[in-house]
Amino acid sequence: MPDAGRYHRLQLLFALAGLAITVAYLLALLSTGGAHALGRGAAALTDRAAGRVALVAAALALGHRALTLPVAWARGFWLPRRFGLLHQPLGAWLVERAKAALLAGALGLVAIEVIYALLAVTRLWWLAAAGVFFAGYVLLAAVVPVAVLPLFYRQVPLADAALRERLLALAHRAGVPAIGVFVADQSRKSRTANAAVVGLGPTRRIVLFDTLLARFTPDEIASVLAHELGHHVHGDVRRSLAAQGVLTLLTFGLADVLVRMAVAPLGLAGPADPAGMPWLALVLLALGLAALPLANGFSRRLERQADDFAVATTGNVAAFVGAMERLGELNLAERRPHRLEEFVLYSHPALERRIARAARGGLA
Repeated sequence: MPDAGRYHRLQLLFALAGLAITVAYLLALLSTGGAHALGRGAAALTDRAAGRVALVAAALALGHRALTLPVAWARGFWLPRRFGLLHQPLGAWLVERAKAALLAGALGLVAIEVIYALLAVTRLWWLAAAGVFFAGYVLLAAVVPVAVLPLFYRQVPLADAALRERLLALAHRAGVPAIGVFVADQSRKSRTANAAVVGLGPTRRIVLFDTLLARFTPDEIASVLAHELGHHVHGDVRRSLAAQGVLTLLTFGLADVLVRMAVAPLGLAGPADPAGMPWLALVLLALGLAALPLANGFSRRLERQADDFAVATTGNVAAFVGAMERLGELNLAERRPHRLEEFVLYSHPALERRIARAARGGLA
C-alpha cells in the first residue's frame, strides 16, 4: 500500500488546518468584541435565556461551518476520491453531509442548552451536566444503530443462507445472539469494508458491508465478525460508556474552573453569559485534545482484546491475518505509523502490530 502513508499525512495536515482555523475563529471573536456583539444581538431578539443561547450557538456554528467548509470538502471528498477510497458523486456526498450536519447540530444545540441552563442555576453545573451527558451517551448507544444508521445505509437481509447460518451460529456460541444478518450498501459510496454487531437485546443484528461480502472469504468474514462479537462479550460498550463518563466529568470539572477564571477578563456578566460561548468552546476543545491520547489508548486496549477473542474463537489465525491484510488494503490503513502518531491519534493498534500479535497467539 504505497499511498497509505501519504494519504494519512495529508489527512493529518488538513485536520491541523481545520483545527487552526477553528482556534483562530474563536480567538478572533473573543479579541475583537465579536462574541459580545453576538450576545447583544441575541438579547435584542429575545429575552429568553434559552433563546439567546440558541441564537449565539447557531451563529457560531454557521460561521465555523462556512470557514471550515473547504477543509471539510478536501478531507472528506477530494482526498478520498484522489486515493481511490471514495467514488460517491459530489451531490450524494453533500446530501449525506447535510444530514449528518443536521443531526450533529440538533444534538449540539441540546448539549449547549443543557450546559448553559445548569450554569445559570448551580455552581455544581459540571457535576449535573456530566450526569445528563452520561444518560445521553447511553441513550445514543441504544438508538443510533437502529434509528440513525438507516438514514445513511440501505440494509437488506443477507441472501447467502449458508453464510447467514454460520454467522448466526458463531454469534450464538459467543453468547451474543442476533435476530438476523443484514447487508449495508457501502459499495455505492466507497470501497472500504467492515462489519458490526448493532442494537441491544431484541434489536441486536449483524451488519456486513457489501464490500466485505464481495472481497473476503467466508472464513475471513467470520473472523471479522468474531472481533466485533468480542466487544460485546467483553462488555466494551459498557466499559467505553464508563470511561467516557469519567472523562466527561473531569473535562467539565476543569472547564468550570477555566470558565469562572475568564468571567472578569472577558467582561462577561457571569459564567452563563452566552457571550462567553467561544471561550467555553476553546476550553472544551483544548481539554478534548489533551484527553485524546488517553481515550485512544483505552480504545486500543479494547481492540487488542477483541482481536485475541477473534483468534481464540475461530481458531483460524490465517483467516484473521488475511482479513486484516485485506481490510488494510481496502481501507488504505497505514501499516506501521510512528509510535507517537499511533499513541496520540490511533483508536486501533497499527495493522502490522495486530497481525504480529495474532501470529504469536495474542497476549494475556
